[in-house]
Amino acid sequence: MGTKLSQKQIGQRIAEIRKSKGLSQEDVSRRIKISRPSIAQIELGNRGIDIMELQALSLELGFSLDDFMSIDFQIGNESDVIREAKISYPDERISVPKLQIGKFKNVLLYMLEKCAGKPNVGETVLYKLLYFSDFNYFEQYEEHLTGARYRKLPFGPVPQKLDVIINQMLADNQLQRIKTEYHGYPQTRYLPLEKADLSQLKASEKDVIDRVIEQMSDWSAIAISNYSHLDMPWIASKEGEVINYELAFYRQAPFSVRNYGDEIEVQ
Repeated sequence: MGTKLSQKQIGQRIAEIRKSKGLSQEDVSRRIKISRPSIAQIELGNRGIDIMELQALSLELGFSLDDFMSIDFQIGNESDVIREAKISYPDERISVPKLQIGKFKNVLLYMLEKCAGKPNVGETVLYKLLYFSDFNYFEQYEEHLTGARYRKLPFGPVPQKLDVIINQMLADNQLQRIKTEYHGYPQTRYLPLEKADLSQLKASEKDVIDRVIEQMSDWSAIAISNYSHLDMPWIASKEGEVINYELAFYRQAPFSVRNYGDEIEVQ
């Protein structure tokens, strides 16, 4: 085992072997007692792996450490793909997101209570605040906040069925839609006509939303759109497809909201 491999090379090889065995990150996590987000970070090359963990992986995934560390290591025909500069991201999910319409409405009302008065907060900014709240919460707690699905569109991630929900809220006099201009550009804005039911939001959910609002609600539509285009879930998704929440575990600074280095491993 004389070959010196980088963390990224080790992570890519582990991902390749795992996929060749038809295993998810969750499967590997349960077998070797390392948390699934840590497996994701190892595969990305953001977290090192010690010899005991590597040995446990070799036993569970059935590979030789000598072969693994050799310069000409490969698994079937997938090795060339895995070794490309861009990692092939997993398709598996912890759970399929299921839209919670009541929760979504309350999150929207809560955001608008906080920042609807800011002249920059039109539809574009609002969509991005929703996106970052949902994906930040998922990365941090491994649970869905609203369960909304976001699609990769040219101007950034957009929640599906948002038009239907907003039209319901307009009909129920929960929202008011206004058309205006901001810096010479047409803008659609929404004003809350009732308060959010905070009993529907957990403290952890409210905390994540508050952090997103504090960080981004003063940004222009262009600035927050450009920022969203640098987020890993956006980068790793194809145009027009639904963005996989699990890609949040591949984030790096400044997007990642979870400290993987201090994470307590599964016992």
